Amino acid sequence: MLMPRQKTPNLNLPLLGGGTFDLATEDSSRGTVICFYRGLHCPICANYLKELEKKTADFAERGVGTIAISTDGQERTREMAEKVEAKGLRFAYDLPLQVAKDWGLYISTSRGKTSIGIEEPALFSEPGLFMVTPEQTLYYGSVQTMPFVRPHFSELVSALDFAIANDYPARGEYTGAV
Repeated sequence: MLMPRQKTPNLNLPLLGGGTFDLATEDSSRGTVICFYRGLHCPICANYLKELEKKTADFAERGVGTIAISTDGQERTREMAEKVEAKGLRFAYDLPLQVAKDWGLYISTSRGKTSIGIEEPALFSEPGLFMVTPEQTLYYGSVQTMPFVRPHFSELVSALDFAIANDYPARGEYTGAV
């Protein structure tokens, strides 16, 4: 399990449009919102990523970068980026399943074609949303076992405003006896 205020696993993945996303060298002044999504086959993910695309500028105004990541390959990722009409939101692809597990993401097996007629990969990760500081420590994290009931980006933006104004630390860091 990832722990607040502790270093997160590394992420070094290819980006749509060229280049590489390397979490260790991200230069956003207040950190990065990392949205792990299930893949092109998931219509709920497409709607969720449309919302993240709409909020990407709001995060940027607060010094926070955004990225969407899945286990899909380049072509399926390109299709998803086109589907959500991504302009500011970056997309990385080819997330290894072991790295997904290192981030605490749940792994699912294929059930064939989804409601939108797209084949699920044999194995893929379920959603997760993380905010990572510039020092690559966990500030916020949420993982799901299903595509339903995800955190709202507007609430995360509001929470960031509060955290910035009040120098609010990451919570949930205690690991001692209870």
